[in-house]
Amino acid sequence: MSDTADVIIIGAGVHGASLAFHLARRGVAPLVLERSTVAAGATGRSSGFVRMHYDLESETRLAWASFPYFRDWAEIVGGDCGFVRTGFLQLVGPEFTAALRANVAMQQRVGVPSLLVSGDDVRRLAPALATDDVDVAAYEPESGYADPTSTAAGFLAAAREGGARLVQGCRVTAITVDGGRVSGVETDRGRFLAPIVVDAAGAWAAEVAGLAGVEVPVVPWRHDTIYLGLAPGMSGRFPVVIDNATSIYFRPEGSGLMLVGAHDGSEVGGSPDRPAIGVSPEAVDRMVTRVCRRVPAMERGTFRAGHGGQDGITPDQRAIVDRAGPDGFYLVCGFSGTGFKIAPAVGACVAELILDGRASTVDISGYALVRFAENRPLVASDPYAALWR
Repeated sequence: MSDTADVIIIGAGVHGASLAFHLARRGVAPLVLERSTVAAGATGRSSGFVRMHYDLESETRLAWASFPYFRDWAEIVGGDCGFVRTGFLQLVGPEFTAALRANVAMQQRVGVPSLLVSGDDVRRLAPALATDDVDVAAYEPESGYADPTSTAAGFLAAAREGGARLVQGCRVTAITVDGGRVSGVETDRGRFLAPIVVDAAGAWAAEVAGLAGVEVPVVPWRHDTIYLGLAPGMSGRFPVVIDNATSIYFRPEGSGLMLVGAHDGSEVGGSPDRPAIGVSPEAVDRMVTRVCRRVPAMERGTFRAGHGGQDGITPDQRAIVDRAGPDGFYLVCGFSGTGFKIAPAVGACVAELILDGRASTVDISGYALVRFAENRPLVASDPYAALWR
């Protein structure tokens, strides 16, 4: 016996959840199939940054179109996504100062409230930061962070109120194709029929795409983050910071913790099913050393916990959002560890692509799969170094 839906979405991370929300809002009742539980993959281990600073204009546009959802979540979606406005600082080394200035100018053209600030300004905004090497930085006063699991769950709760369905603990084993068009999926929970299937499977995206005969250059990417207790007397009121100069990023976690991650040392490749392991002592030492360089008071902080997460990464570290393979098959994957903050707009764009034939919220044509075969990677006009290295 089979079950029928208008659209099947494989993956209940934030991108699958956002798409379900946008489809349901337009009167389409999708079925979301999740191999584990909601936000169990990349979403649940995301750092949850909500900022618009990118070196690629289309990503800035996606982030800017997404920002109102986080800011006005209760009115647009319902419930609480845990958004905390802290402000956001982008720091770079001197070799990227010109790129920083150009990217802030680009963001301002888009409409983002992004500012160039001096090292003295940074000291006023975040007194705990060492800024002797900072001549200029980018600052977004409206930005901050949100809770990724609550975001995905909130999108799905609203989608289900609009007629969407969710099946957890359901692994897709085959994608069926009839006459050149997808017709549904086979799973370990039975058969589900639909004329449209969307691969939003994160680290498993290449495996799922292969079931439809589509090859995508997405491989698992594993990344560690740690939580540090703040130094005695240190305020938990400080901005989200991406510090390219020391290859570190950090943000507050509640009032007494700091979440920290590094831009290097990640593991690329392997099976997405291999067991997760704890953060190595070497990785902890590397992140602690770097954060103490930028925030000297954290030398008196304490290590509390660490965990690893995984996503799918592409060769140019940009997403794939496209039709591919048999008619009715779509890819929403390869977000390479930076997809959380753009998920609301990506969901809107993919719903438009499915229902209208093209996205209108933001032009997503640059995220086509064919760019890899044609050797046209997405490269910014004023790039920084590769984010993950």
